[in-house]
Amino acid sequence: MGSSDPRWRLDSWGNDVGPSTRVAVLAIAVAVVAGAASDVDRLHSIAVGNGGFSHSRKADRAVNPASVVKVGTSLWALDRLRAGHRYRTVFGFIGTWDRGTGVLDGDLVVRGGADPDFQWENAYLIARELNRMGLHRVEGRVRVQGDFWFGWEHGVETRVLDPRQRGERMGRRLISALDPARWDRSHENTWLAMCQRRGWDSSERPLVEVTGGVRVSDLGEVVPLLVHLSNPLADILRRFNVYSNNDIVRIADGLGDMGEFEAYVAARLGLEAGQIELATASGERRNRMSVRQMTALLIELRNEAAEQGLELHELLPVIGCDPGATRRMFPSLAASPLTGTVICKTGTLTNTDGGVAVLAGTFTSPDGEAVTFAIAAPGAGGRLQYWRQLQQRWVMSLIEEHGGAVPVPCGKPLPFSDTFAEVKRVLSGG
Repeated sequence: MGSSDPRWRLDSWGNDVGPSTRVAVLAIAVAVVAGAASDVDRLHSIAVGNGGFSHSRKADRAVNPASVVKVGTSLWALDRLRAGHRYRTVFGFIGTWDRGTGVLDGDLVVRGGADPDFQWENAYLIARELNRMGLHRVEGRVRVQGDFWFGWEHGVETRVLDPRQRGERMGRRLISALDPARWDRSHENTWLAMCQRRGWDSSERPLVEVTGGVRVSDLGEVVPLLVHLSNPLADILRRFNVYSNNDIVRIADGLGDMGEFEAYVAARLGLEAGQIELATASGERRNRMSVRQMTALLIELRNEAAEQGLELHELLPVIGCDPGATRRMFPSLAASPLTGTVICKTGTLTNTDGGVAVLAGTFTSPDGEAVTFAIAAPGAGGRLQYWRQLQQRWVMSLIEEHGGAVPVPCGKPLPFSDTFAEVKRVLSGG
């Protein structure tokens, strides 16, 4: 896909609830009312208010938290890197550059700095600046060094693990992005949308033609040209969390292995070794936490965010405000008068552990009480929509019990990968 906007990853329900979907939701709601009495015993749930525990059911039994694990990944990244951290990707060259003709007789080098969200828009920024410096053609290859990721890989299940093969794949994507003759329709649409956002003339498409292929190598004396600075980490985390993008594992890769991640989360929650199991930083595969531990993790993220001058809604989706799957999963919470009241992280697995639906979130009551909750439906199997509706009813009852919920003002639109990115020249002149 050409755009950095990850909405393409949603299923066919999308964000628009059409007539047929409303009928399906109504049918599910009827089923929920009929089956809730018998199925409620299968739910694991807890709610924590300022005064202590207000609800608790199977709160200490381990379940698969699915993508709620991303809360822990976000906490780890904020703690270790800080909210304003920006990833650096350096572009340079090896060989001879004739500025008169705009031809480089050599290789274009990209030295990756583990930017987890470098997309087509970011490559367009690079191509435009290279053209401004007078570089238009590379009589050689793209040489990839370091950890360079370009576009999506869809998490741990489908990404290429071999560093050389991965670098070659990312390098080929970069070659395509730099040359409009290689764009497909999605890449063209990404360019047009970017031009509209930035007020650019879309007819002035940047072009850096690369005649050769890709080489993954750290060898060679590189002359640096440009440095690409990513969005700040807080904005990257928000993008990954709103769409529950499994490529958030890239952020964790730069912090340590899964043993270190599990040890960090356990220490942060005051747990002993073995009380949680974390196999991936995205929530894929087999992970184990209790709903009590999930609420504690959410509170830790809120506290860490506050220490760094952030609100939780700047990191996690707000139901009814942000795009993504939460609108479809919880239509009543997304609608007025509850729009913007619940900040959350969902977790969904279709097949692993027989399927699971998890919701961890927080809201503020009219008297200022912060209520944090988690509710999980293990073994949800093929009835994920049904369990989501049951969870929605549970949260709505919780809100009613606390006299309502105060909405969070819907904030700024979700940024694109290039919204706050910067390209700075290293080599003077050009």
